[in-house]
Amino acid sequence: MKKQTLTMPVLSVLVASMALVACNRRDETPTSATRDDTAVSRTEQKAAEVKAEVAQGAQDVKDAAKGAADTMGDKVNDAVITSSVNAELAKDPALSALRINVDTSNGAVALRGTAPDAAARDRATQLASGVKGVTRVDNQLTVGEKKY
Repeated sequence: MKKQTLTMPVLSVLVASMALVACNRRDETPTSATRDDTAVSRTEQKAAEVKAEVAQGAQDVKDAAKGAADTMGDKVNDAVITSSVNAELAKDPALSALRINVDTSNGAVALRGTAPDAAARDRATQLASGVKGVTRVDNQLTVGEKKY
């Protein structure tokens, strides 16, 4: 019996020791809550990155649209200048009957064709220069009859 009485306290101490060791042992695997927090953090970070990319994309579209509008505005301005120069040339009796080609690019006007004399050629330059928006005039008019 003595053996049984000694075994029981030893067994009790052994079980208690194991229980204490188990209580102090840390769980190496993350808990479900920790994994969820990590996933939420990564999702929030990815969402912030996507938001930044969308904002940059929107700015790029805005810049491209502004550039396109500026280009379109320049073409409209050039067309208005060309029409205005043609109207001014048509008002001049010496130039109205002539076929003068007027081309405009970024406000620069090029005149091509023929003029009856040097004075009419110079007047064409003056008329074109007086149109609003014209930055310079390249007068390529030749003096005399155009030969076909």
